Amino acid sequence: MSETLVFDAADRLFADLATPGVVNAAEAGIWPATLWIAVTNAGYLDALGGDVNLGGLEDAAAVLRAAGRHAAPLPIADTMLARWLLRLARLEPPEGSLALVVETPELRVDLARAREGWHLACEVSAVPWVRFAEASVFVRGDQVALAQRSEFVAEDGRNLAGEPAGAISVDRDIPAAAVGTLPAGANAVTAFRLGALLRAVEMAGALEAALQLAVTYANDRVQFGRPIGKFQAIQQQLALAAEQVAAAGVASAAGVARAIDGDLAFAAAAAKLRAGEAAGKVADIVHQVHGAIGFTHEHRLHHLTRRLWSWRDEFGHEAYWAMELGRLAVAQGADGLWPFLAAR
Repeated sequence: MSETLVFDAADRLFADLATPGVVNAAEAGIWPATLWIAVTNAGYLDALGGDVNLGGLEDAAAVLRAAGRHAAPLPIADTMLARWLLRLARLEPPEGSLALVVETPELRVDLARAREGWHLACEVSAVPWVRFAEASVFVRGDQVALAQRSEFVAEDGRNLAGEPAGAISVDRDIPAAAVGTLPAGANAVTAFRLGALLRAVEMAGALEAALQLAVTYANDRVQFGRPIGKFQAIQQQLALAAEQVAAAGVASAAGVARAIDGDLAFAAAAAKLRAGEAAGKVADIVHQVHGAIGFTHEHRLHHLTRRLWSWRDEFGHEAYWAMELGRLAVAQGADGLWPFLAAR
């Protein structure tokens, strides 16, 4: 019930304030201040809470699904996750939006003791929304470092969605008070997996909205004397898209439930992989149904599909998570594989 109420409230907020005009303006470089204030005042940025057991994940997922449905041009998931990590590390989250950099096997974050604090060094080619970030959060192992805006260099850049995603570099000493240690059960791997799950939830919302636009257009667009939605070929394509949207929605919802139960590794991998697969197939279909109009700047469809294409790569693409699922399966051994799958 709580999840439904949170989703309904968030959906109304984004419907009112994340209009196509606001999204276009954000892609032109104008920060959506009114929308950000509303999101902040609603308490959505702290929906994850400060519990290592992810007690607020259902509410956070409800907010992000609504944000994805309306292509909300804000770093809500990134700031949510960064604030959660800071609280776990007993660091006070600053006001404003936050950029997040998590160490992975492909991305190195150097954090070492210095004379009076810590030395932080890192270079990343594309960090979502770093241009507007008040601070950046770096995660290495079980350590979290908070760098203020004056302590790192951010370059302009854009992702496929037209959102800011510039390079960031830092190589300097930071105060000892700006670094904290995560509790047992949380580390950089946890952060990356949770980021992937949150992206999958956003993608599920965007997929729902893209399908809805395609169905509405098919029922409104008349060709040869009747709506194109009456043609069997169009109906078949929309049915295939609906199948993909439903699968992504179920995978993300199940992923949230599994993560709360302590199975984040499987939850994140399965949800992000399935949402990514659906994103490619659904985007193809909805653009085919819309024809040329779906590619025009004035139409809302590209707000959703370009974000789907961009989010597929953020926090790991399908190939990465397919490998992770494979590793989990192999680790069970021959006798443990079926019980492992049946339990999920």
